[in-house]
Amino acid sequence: MSLRAILFDAYGTLFDVYAIAAEAERQFPGKGVELANLWRDKQIEYTRLRTLSNRYQPFEAVTREALQFACNKLGLLIDQHIQTQLLAQYNQLTLFPENLNVLNQLKQKGIALAILSNGNPDMLNPVVKAAGMESVFDHVISAHSVKKFKTAPAVYQLGLDTLGITAKDALFVSSNGWDICGAAWFGYPTFWVNRSAAPSEVLGVTPNGEGRSLNDLLLFVQQHQE
Repeated sequence: MSLRAILFDAYGTLFDVYAIAAEAERQFPGKGVELANLWRDKQIEYTRLRTLSNRYQPFEAVTREALQFACNKLGLLIDQHIQTQLLAQYNQLTLFPENLNVLNQLKQKGIALAILSNGNPDMLNPVVKAAGMESVFDHVISAHSVKKFKTAPAVYQLGLDTLGITAKDALFVSSNGWDICGAAWFGYPTFWVNRSAAPSEVLGVTPNGEGRSLNDLLLFVQQHQE
């Protein structure tokens, strides 16, 4: 593997989207975890529906729509104030504890680091800043510029266009199995951060590497640079 750059998914890989459950529990006692899980599932489903049907809306709007559906499904009455409080969590998502140390070590190796995310810039920029990662990443790349969401090939192409490299020179890292499949089909070598020990997607894709955290990614990179 010729490793010149690493592209990271943001939500679930760098930032814990399910940490929102704490605020959801505060707003809806006894329903926080259920709401956070359903909200995330519907959010991803809506990105796929909108991309397949050429009905793009920014990820922020998709996230709002998914929240409203999840509340409707669970019979939770959400007003404007609660909606604002929950959506604001995306600007301050919890960074997984090992990430900053690992990212800094990778950067010291001279590898270009970038985020490639479905999030629109108005969502990504605040959360990256809040996590203290502005100096870590060379680029924060948003699917918003092509008005599609992953797993559309045009989104993965953004990484190559931005970095000026070919797919074989970059490693794509995600915690989402479906994202690993999309990136592998596009042509990227992949590393799956399988935080929940989930089964592999049955789609004929085997990631080049797999681990439970970014610490395992660091070991993988070190082994492939020896």
